[in-house]
Amino acid sequence: MRRLPPRDLTQGRDSGWCLRANRWGEWNGVRRFFASISRLGDGVFWYVLMAAMVIVDGFTGLAASAHLAATGAIALILYKILKRWTRRPRPFASDVRIRPWVAPLDEFSFPSGHTLHAVAFSIVAIAHYPMLAAVLVPFTACVAVSRVVLGLHYPSDVLAAIGIGSTLAATSLWLVPSAEWFVV
Repeated sequence: MRRLPPRDLTQGRDSGWCLRANRWGEWNGVRRFFASISRLGDGVFWYVLMAAMVIVDGFTGLAASAHLAATGAIALILYKILKRWTRRPRPFASDVRIRPWVAPLDEFSFPSGHTLHAVAFSIVAIAHYPMLAAVLVPFTACVAVSRVVLGLHYPSDVLAAIGIGSTLAATSLWLVPSAEWFVV
């Protein structure tokens, strides 16, 4: 058995987890579910949420939507910089056993932009509207899992995106303290 150089050990473990998750996509129902979730995570879900906030809550919803949009714009810039800097190949490009169940939006893997945005948007939205947690937390978890199941990201891409998205959202909420964290 060929031994991997030390710098590739993490990617080797990552590939193993990615391959196991990617096999779930062999089941049509699972593949369709995660492909749909991933497609919604492209932005559609978030745009509808922002519009609903404005429609339901007027100027307060507009302020929350603006907060989400600003956080999203910064997330997009961060994501693009990190993708260009790391240039990590997608799992299916590095391991022929991993199948891309949907077409990727760009060439590189690190970090997962879908997950980064979902986490950042969810945290900020829940800070403004805590009752949304019941929908946003499961949706965000499904977005994160979908990226690995669909063969588009390694688990470490998703975990890093969770950390980056959380940090970005926390910073955003610190800078814009009008959002209530735990309203009862």
